Amino acid sequence: MADPKRHFVYGLHAVSAVIDRAPERLLELWIAETRDDARSRALKDRALAVGIRVQAATGDSLAKLVGPVVHQGAVAAVRPLKPWDEHDLVAALSQLVDEPRPVAARPAQPFLLVLDGVTDPHNLGACLRTADAAGVHAVIIPKDRSAAVDGVARKVAAGAAEFVPVVSVTNLARALDLVKEQGIWVVGTEGEAEQTLYTADLNRPLALILGAEGSGMRRLTRERCDFVVRIPMAGHVESLNVSVAAGVALFEARRQRLG
Repeated sequence: MADPKRHFVYGLHAVSAVIDRAPERLLELWIAETRDDARSRALKDRALAVGIRVQAATGDSLAKLVGPVVHQGAVAAVRPLKPWDEHDLVAALSQLVDEPRPVAARPAQPFLLVLDGVTDPHNLGACLRTADAAGVHAVIIPKDRSAAVDGVARKVAAGAAEFVPVVSVTNLARALDLVKEQGIWVVGTEGEAEQTLYTADLNRPLALILGAEGSGMRRLTRERCDFVVRIPMAGHVESLNVSVAAGVALFEARRQRLG
């Protein structure tokens, strides 16, 4: 059974990101006893410098912690982010709307990513990494028909899963209604939209929705959209991988916000 008081982060880059950005959340670090290279030594030194216990571990011991994954010989236990629900999301958005101010590199206007039906944890992790880079305040996913933020997603996210709040909601349509009540525009993406991503005004309080590959957004999700946009395609493929599409769309919104 998973320990609710700690999560495991693995991979040299992901562990390094936690040390850089939230060392107070790091509880313990294990490094494979077979690793003795510059990257692993640097990681160990940085962890020790912030007061983190570092232990040598066998490959079997690391596998017991995180399973048969590519952990690069580095596994860390971290205090998890406080789980967000709809009430936490509304409270955070209300503060942003009432007193807009930048949070680190994030824009002052509310900026959300909504993933409707992304079931591959690799894609979810990649979307989280992109969302963090683009300055998204939170990512909303449904509890059903969605990948979980598990070890695979955390590895692909390269540390971003430890910093971007993920709101897992029972009823996505209702959550979008709550978002709209905060004055946030809900914008969907679909290949048949008349308006392109590049002609739309995204410099506004924004919740950007991407649907599942193939099926796209569900009907009730689509009905909540204030408008929809498409990414203009020049080649022969009909759609992009959802994590690639998220990168294109989020950074176009960020470009407009940066003026």
